[in-house]
Amino acid sequence: MTRFAPSPNGVLHLGHAYSAIRAHDLAGANGAFLLRIEDIDGERSRVDLASGFRADLAWLGLAWAEVPQQSARLDSYRAAAERLRGEGLLYPCTCTRAQIAQAAGTIGADGPVYPGTCRNGVTDPSAPAAWRLDVAEGLRRTGPLTWHDALAGEQQARPDLLGDVVLVRKDAATPASYHLAATLDDAADGVTLVTRGLDLFAATHVHRLLQALLDLPVPRWHHHGLLAEADGRKLAKRRGSPALSDLRHAGEDGPALAADLRAGRFPAGLHLARSVGCYS
Repeated sequence: MTRFAPSPNGVLHLGHAYSAIRAHDLAGANGAFLLRIEDIDGERSRVDLASGFRADLAWLGLAWAEVPQQSARLDSYRAAAERLRGEGLLYPCTCTRAQIAQAAGTIGADGPVYPGTCRNGVTDPSAPAAWRLDVAEGLRRTGPLTWHDALAGEQQARPDLLGDVVLVRKDAATPASYHLAATLDDAADGVTLVTRGLDLFAATHVHRLLQALLDLPVPRWHHHGLLAEADGRKLAKRRGSPALSDLRHAGEDGPALAADLRAGRFPAGLHLARSVGCYS
């Protein structure tokens, strides 16, 4: 059982289509292909975009079973955060992005790695606080962990590569970070194969630690390459990559496009990038 989990804060593009098709096909005739709308990104999440996602997937010729969207699961995120907080695994952090960028000595997959400034007490008690996972303490309690990727093989879990990530955001309207919400959702949905892009490979180190700390089942992972432009950058909503909805409204053949993507026949100027270094 696997899933496609888009966020309704921008339209789907060809990169999303490739990911959805990979997940759909990996589910196969005897599995289940799930659609989960990850809609807790504050005011950026739009109901109309989620409806468009469904139309895009149907246009591609995909069939799916839909599971509850993230906005219906806030209580589960709060409960998990309270458990981790009660076990001394979370600490408050009031640092701003600018402060972290200035103080960080390492750049990781998600940008500057948090240097642990607030681990022994917040720098500004009057400022809003996020809650970070104490990764070193978590690993001390779990011991060494591994996880398996279908393409890269067995991996030693290295959540320290991302530092003490945020699990509960400062913004009360967005109570959980991607790391916490996606990990809990995959467990709740019975996902046995997490299919997603290679740009999220490093995040899996953190997710494996959370599974161990929260006594969650451990799936397998499949991190596929991403469609990239000629300069090596992945397709992205923020850069105006061609929208599936535009192709659909222009009368293009969705199943034919899906067949081309399956066969590795990509539109001019696009290629499949399989190196993490491509995804800046």
